[in-house]
Amino acid sequence: MKKILVTGGSGLIGSALKKISSNYSYEFIFLNSKDADLTNQEATKILFDLHKPDYVIHLAANVGGLFKNMNYKVDMFEKNLMINYNVIKSCYENNVEKSINCLSTCIFPNKTTYPINEDMLHNGPPHNSNDAYAYAKRMLEVQTTIYNNEKDTNYICVIPTNIYGEGDNYSLENGHVIPALIHRCYLAKKNNEDFIVKGSGKPLRQFIYSQDLAKLFMWTLENFREKTPLILSVKDEISIEKVAILISKEFNYEYRMKFDTSFSDGQFKKTADNTKLMNLIGDFQFTPIEEGIKNSVKWFIENYDTARK
Repeated sequence: MKKILVTGGSGLIGSALKKISSNYSYEFIFLNSKDADLTNQEATKILFDLHKPDYVIHLAANVGGLFKNMNYKVDMFEKNLMINYNVIKSCYENNVEKSINCLSTCIFPNKTTYPINEDMLHNGPPHNSNDAYAYAKRMLEVQTTIYNNEKDTNYICVIPTNIYGEGDNYSLENGHVIPALIHRCYLAKKNNEDFIVKGSGKPLRQFIYSQDLAKLFMWTLENFREKTPLILSVKDEISIEKVAILISKEFNYEYRMKFDTSFSDGQFKKTADNTKLMNLIGDFQFTPIEEGIKNSVKWFIENYDTARK
């Protein structure tokens, strides 16, 4: 049985992959930061030598929401560069047949035309709010392309839009927008306070449910034959305001929602074009965001004591 090594295996996408892994005929090895420090080259080499994977799904990264990206740029840049360098080098040294490597739509140019597609990745600098993380992730795409061209490897970069779902990081300061809003609304209702949404609520985003994304990762591993990046995304955008309303309704607390416009909105929109994916995959049914948020809120309430936050 072929082995799939999953870095970042306890994170949001890794947890979703674990939930669906029994549907596939592979031996899955889910790793987390306790198994090895991937910023350390020797530790990464030992890990790969131990498991000898046939395939790698590389999810491990130093990640966070807008405010972490703005305030810890050196950390975001250096750690992600080291993680990606070590993982790709170890893939090559261990003859990994194929790797799927996770990027993000935030790495696209700030000043661009919309929708953005796979060919526009390096057409200009990213938004300055997350440029350190974005450049580190761009270098992962550069590194895999160089290996593919020179060493004839099969390393693929996929570009998900904003991910959410059960098992997310619900940190108020460093979590992404949906889990942070869920946590904030939970506390607001518990303490009988206003539910404060940072920013104006006007920015638009495409959100993909983590279990949908996990299925798309596996489809990419098994079916995607190109060596070029692939955007994994829903088509439709939704405003942060609408997301906050959906969350507040799950808590029956929408009447106490307010916006604090003293906080930055970040990039107004970064619409991604999923045409390439849909032309290849056909009729894929994405989970409606109403259902995904309902599941995410329910999970957080039921797992409040142990949830990452």
